[in-house]
Amino acid sequence: MLETPAIVADPPLAIAISHLNHYYGEGSLKKQILFDINLEIQPGEIVIMTGPSGSGKTTLLTLIGSLRSVQSGSLQILGKELYGATKNEMVQVRRNIGYIFQAHNLLGFLTAKQNVQMPFEMNDRISAQAAEAKAIEMLTTVGLGERLNYYPDDLSGGQKQRVAIARALVHHPKLVLADEPTAALDSKSGRDVVNLMQKLAKEQGCTILLVTHDNRILDIADRIINMEDGYLVNL
Repeated sequence: MLETPAIVADPPLAIAISHLNHYYGEGSLKKQILFDINLEIQPGEIVIMTGPSGSGKTTLLTLIGSLRSVQSGSLQILGKELYGATKNEMVQVRRNIGYIFQAHNLLGFLTAKQNVQMPFEMNDRISAQAAEAKAIEMLTTVGLGERLNYYPDDLSGGQKQRVAIARALVHHPKLVLADEPTAALDSKSGRDVVNLMQKLAKEQGCTILLVTHDNRILDIADRIINMEDGYLVNL
């Protein structure tokens, strides 16, 4: 008797957004920022979002990152619905996301190694020794094995952004969100940074959504989307 083959479910979309709207302010000061956003991003895809300043890119990125609450519509991250999510549910989603920002957001009183260990601080399933070993391995991977105990003020802009990338990827997130990661860097450092992001993300099989004005790095994307006046266009 032949056995029926097991049906393997497809993994959930990395990002699935449907009819998302967002507003700032209340009453007579209420202003709509995002209009009927619909977007799907596949696991492992690298997507770049472009658009002029003030078009809503960062607002959308913070909603996707579970850094602010969804007001209207549906926003699913890795199969988890964020509309109506509790604070605790939003925290759980954030644990699967790596964040890279323009200002790198490193803590100046911590060394490079200590900054990269930060994602493990609230994880009681990994020992301090294991967290340190993972931080050292990741910093070595991004070319900073000789700078483990350097403080941010002793690093160049490109090196700081490499530390930020190491911190974002050290816990192998399924999704990486990057907001203008090359804006403060010269062309060579910027190219090195995005090539590193692309390489590590492909090795780890994670999805990247990157917001940028930098036309020099558009070639790393599988797909480019554009935002204008709160609307996604050219999907």
